[in-house]
Amino acid sequence: MEVVLAKPRGFCAGVVRAVEIVEQALDLYGPPIYVLHQIVHNQEVIRDLEERGVVFTEDLESIPQGALTIFSAHGVAQDVVETAEQLGLKAINATCPLVTKVHFQAQKHSQQGREIIIIGHRDHVEVRGTLGQLNGPAQVVATTEEAENLEVADPEHLAYVTQTTLSLDDTRDVVSTLKRRFPAIQGPELSGICYATQNRQNAVGDLAGEADLLLVVGSRNSSNCARLREVGERHGLPAYLVEDADDIQESWLQGSGRIGLTSGASTPEVLVNRVLDRLRDLGADSVREMEGETETTTFRVPLAEIQSAQPHARD
Repeated sequence: MEVVLAKPRGFCAGVVRAVEIVEQALDLYGPPIYVLHQIVHNQEVIRDLEERGVVFTEDLESIPQGALTIFSAHGVAQDVVETAEQLGLKAINATCPLVTKVHFQAQKHSQQGREIIIIGHRDHVEVRGTLGQLNGPAQVVATTEEAENLEVADPEHLAYVTQTTLSLDDTRDVVSTLKRRFPAIQGPELSGICYATQNRQNAVGDLAGEADLLLVVGSRNSSNCARLREVGERHGLPAYLVEDADDIQESWLQGSGRIGLTSGASTPEVLVNRVLDRLRDLGADSVREMEGETETTTFRVPLAEIQSAQPHARD
């Protein structure tokens, strides 16, 4: 049995930046450091940071006044920023720059009087953050059916933006439906889907021709991991999302000569290595990395912002 590793896989630049912001804050100030929402959607990363004194919370009011607070990579609404200021929290924004770009796009169109259509999952923290950037009308659609049934105030004054971690194929279909129904709608084509999401989905498509089965390593609450599994299934592969090596069921591997293996943009490589070790135990005698996109994108860590966020309260 051979394992074929997708390329690229694992951490994207936005995740690297967000985790490094938390680590820099820990190094500079020590624990506790508070983070609103999970900094990224991966349980291994969360557990590691919790062991080092990071406290993750969904409630700003649970954070002591004056404590250092970091907003997650998914972005937050404007009223969250304002509430943090009112509570006297020392806040650092770790929002991925590509999510911030979507915020700016949505705000620009909204200020120009357009109703905003956000293509994404309405319960996802990123979508809630984007909605919270807008003072004007906005709606969320996730499927072509929802786009087909969408009712708007003025079809001549519409714009759309997208959640950054969506399926390219599904988003393309939703955009096509919106453009057919509302020819005047404005939007960024598919550039709102982040480069890392696109690259990882393209890699799974390439991998599909070389594998009998796909394993995606990542957390179940990770949107981009779920989309990778769906891309594998769309290409005809049995596809499974596993959080760690213990999730693998031997029955999945029966009759499979080649196992495709990838991981989401918030998945650390240590989890991939554990899965590889488990697959070797189950009979894999060869591991090969496919050719693929080499990612060079990096995002600057806001050191000045971290250094100026001196906390003055501790539990």
